[in-house]
Amino acid sequence: MVDGKTTGQNLAVLNAFGAEVEVITERDTATGEYLPARLRRVRELVASTANAFWPNQYANPLNPRAHEVTMREIARALDGRVDYLFASVSTFGTLKGCADHIHDEGLDTTVVAVDALGSAIFGLESTARLIPGHGASVVPPLMDPQAADDVVHISDLECVAACRRLVAREAILAGGSSGATVAALRKYADRIPDGSNCVLIFPDGGDRYLDTIYCDEWVRRNFGEVSHLWKD
Repeated sequence: MVDGKTTGQNLAVLNAFGAEVEVITERDTATGEYLPARLRRVRELVASTANAFWPNQYANPLNPRAHEVTMREIARALDGRVDYLFASVSTFGTLKGCADHIHDEGLDTTVVAVDALGSAIFGLESTARLIPGHGASVVPPLMDPQAADDVVHISDLECVAACRRLVAREAILAGGSSGATVAALRKYADRIPDGSNCVLIFPDGGDRYLDTIYCDEWVRRNFGEVSHLWKD
């Protein structure tokens, strides 16, 4: 079950595995987003399909638990000195799991949640967005308001510009949620003391965004001529 924002690359991968893909094309009338409609359809399928199993990444406690290990490995690699952690949010699993480990171990780390402008997770009004996987139009059950020390909201255009800047300067082909963390660090930089260890979690690769973020025609169609934003 996917929605209209799913990229062509992701659909091609699913087709290669022989998956039967249903695409939700009608947006939820209340939020203007696909997610509520997609979740409703998933519940219908689970209820009507014998022996169906839904991992439900938005509510499954194993989601954040897995990322306690993520944070443990990060802290070990940096000898426990992680001054700032920037993590994008959608299901809230990555950020919550990392924050749980930070709190359990008493690490002196400022956790910065990176959310999409127009996402409902931290109380903003949900509006239509272009970049999949970053933010959400409903508050996920895993959301923990105590997990983040601060929140930075990133627009679709800021996300695109950060991804384009990252691949041009560092040869890192990052996905939308990853680029959002770079944009958030750029916004937050004047609040970070010199010499701080800042960790950015990159949860997705740019190979799934070649027909959107990294497509010049798609960028011009949605934002106009904005290439100066990643050539500064």
